Formats: sequence, C-alpha cells, structure tokens
Amino acid sequence: MIDVSRKPTTLRQARAEAFLRVSPEALRIMREGGLPKGDPLPVARVAAVQAVKRTAELIPYCHPVPVEHVAVDFEVGQEEVRILVAVTAIYRTGVEMEAMTGAGVAALTIYDMMKMVDEQMEIRSVRLLEKRGGKSDHRDRFDQPLRAAVLVLSDSIAAGEKSDASGLMICERLEGEGIEIVDYSIIPDEADTIRSKVLHYTDAQHCDLVITTGGTGFSPRDCTPEALHDIFDRDIPGISEAIRLHGQARTPYAMLSRGIAGIRGRSIVITLPGSRKGVADALDAIFPAVLHSFRMLWMDASPVHEAHPPGPTDTGAPADTPAPADTAASMDTAASMDTAASMDTDTATTPEAS
Repeated sequence: MIDVSRKPTTLRQARAEAFLRVSPEALRIMREGGLPKGDPLPVARVAAVQAVKRTAELIPYCHPVPVEHVAVDFEVGQEEVRILVAVTAIYRTGVEMEAMTGAGVAALTIYDMMKMVDEQMEIRSVRLLEKRGGKSDHRDRFDQPLRAAVLVLSDSIAAGEKSDASGLMICERLEGEGIEIVDYSIIPDEADTIRSKVLHYTDAQHCDLVITTGGTGFSPRDCTPEALHDIFDRDIPGISEAIRLHGQARTPYAMLSRGIAGIRGRSIVITLPGSRKGVADALDAIFPAVLHSFRMLWMDASPVHEAHPPGPTDTGAPADTPAPADTAASMDTAASMDTAASMDTDTATTPEAS
C-alpha cells in the first residue's frame, strides 16, 4: 500500500454511476412488484452502502477509509437503470474507489434479483463522475511564479560546524511547487541580523514568501519569533496552528515549536523549526493550500498591504492602518458551501485529474 501518513486529513468526496440495461418488460414487472425476490432497489441501496464500507476488503491496495456518508439514488428509464452513489469522508486519501465499488455492487444486486425475468440484462458501465478534496482542488495557479526567500538561522551552520539540510529541503519543495527562489542564506541566531535580513526580503526585494528555519525552540539563542513578531502588520495564527496540529499527530514534540507566521506589506513570512523532520512535517501541513493566501492578500488593496519603503528610519513597527473585513475568507466559505451542495445533485461532471 502507498504510505499516506504524510498527507493532511481533508474532506473527500466522490460520485460514481453504473448503468444496467434491462428489457422494458422486466422493468414493468419490477414496477408492478411482480419479481419473485421482491423490489430490488431498496436491497441494492443497502448493498451499495455495505460495499462502500468494505471496499478495502475487496480491492487489495485500497486504504480503509472512515466513511462519513453514503447516498444512493436510482433513475429508472424505459430500458435501463442508472445508479448514482456519492461518498463523503474526512481522510488522507480519496473515496473514488468506494463510490465506484458501491455503484458496481448495486448493479450486481439488481441483476441478481431480476435475472429470472430478463436473461439479456447487461451492466453497461461503472465510472467515476467526480472526485474532490485532493491536492489538485487546493492548488492555486499563478500567471507569474511566486518569488520566495529561504533563510536558515543557526549559529553552528553559519560557523561552518554543521551542514544545512532543512533549508535545502525547503528550497526543493518550493521549486516543486513552481516557486522561484530568489535567495537562500544562512545567518547566526542574532535577533537584529534576522530582523534586518527579513526586512530586506519583504521591503527591498518584495518577495512574496519568506520562510525561515531554526530558532523556534527553547534555547537561550532561539530568538526567531521575538525578532520577527513586531515587524508583522498582521499575524496568521492558522498557519502555525496547522503546522503544530499536523506535527503533533506524528511526534509528541511538535507542540514545543514556537513558530509564527505573519503578513508584512504584500509578503508572507513563515517560521519553521530547525530539524529536518520538523520542516518536512510543516511543509506537508501547509502546501499547497497555503498558496491560496496570496489570492486573499492580493484581493485586499488597503494601504496596509503596500510594501513598506526601505530606509534607515524603518523600525519595523506594525502599520497603524486597521485591516478591513476579510472579504476573501467569506467568499471562500460560500464557495465551499456551493461545492458541498453540488455533490448532492445528480449532475454528472468530468473527473478531475488527481
């Protein structure tokens, strides 16, 4: 089986359909309640639900999924029965196999209960209509690549006593997301140096994203949060919360990270732990969904989002201009509700690429 332990848990939905060709005479007998085994549709509905819940026992490489909801509907035509199955789960992997298995087993159940009145029945197809919740649904596309800087904060690495692994891992992941790396630097754990370097990235180079690694622990020299917090216009607590929540499910030490994230001008700054494992978990937790933050940031044209002019008088204090209501967040909420509602309809759509 594929290892999905690094994936974040998200809402997963899938819809599938199956078509069973049946003679008009057999359908007439079914409508009139004349089948020897009884009405096949209620039995097929139960069979589909059971099949969805036991898909991992039937398909060898499917992961057991904690299914939250199954909906089964039938459309009886003149010469066919269309079976629609919708599955919802909150998990790390999709539920398209569960939806297709449910539709297929429902078709087989109807076949079994009607075969004595129609020997020419045929299951014509079982196919996926739609799936949602994977990375492709949370990946934003940009006309121009985002620009990022990666900053490694470590006395020992800056002194040449150790080699960097975490910073290089961040660079590799960002490049894999299509982000341009404009600078990669290593500096010691000095608060003034850290602040000055990040301000250079945000105010002079106008980087979209700045990611630091190191300096978020409890050592007397760990000062990254203290060095950067006061330069933020606004905090983004959800990013750090997501990182710690994701990490805590994998190591009991994730809660000890003091990492923070925030907005300065039109830049987003994220501070990650210094360990390679901590960085790997953090990147898995926030990418690619974190890239949507730039859509939200760019929709807001308030003065607080204009880049701070660099200069010797810039103390890094937060802007005094209050931030307006976050209209982008409300739009995202409405869009999510529309998406969820569409899953309950019978409108067929083309499956999206995974």
